[in-house]
Amino acid sequence: MNTTENHLIIDKVEEALNSIRPFLQKDGGDVELIDVSDEMDVHIKLMGSCANCSMSNMTMKNGIEESIRRLVPQVRKIVEVAD
Repeated sequence: MNTTENHLIIDKVEEALNSIRPFLQKDGGDVELIDVSDEMDVHIKLMGSCANCSMSNMTMKNGIEESIRRLVPQVRKIVEVAD
């Protein structure tokens, strides 16, 4: 993936995260994009109350992952990065 493509993918992933971010922040949480690899793996970090919430798996699958895949279907996988 060239630099221009990488920037476009990162921008789209950020757009997807921004669409779900208000819902996370309402509950005291947030999400941070760590990296998008050349293999199209998206690495994110849940923050605040989302980091240790019992519902974080559902948030990842039904919220974050769905939002990213809708805008960036070429993403291979979404990986949660822990501290």
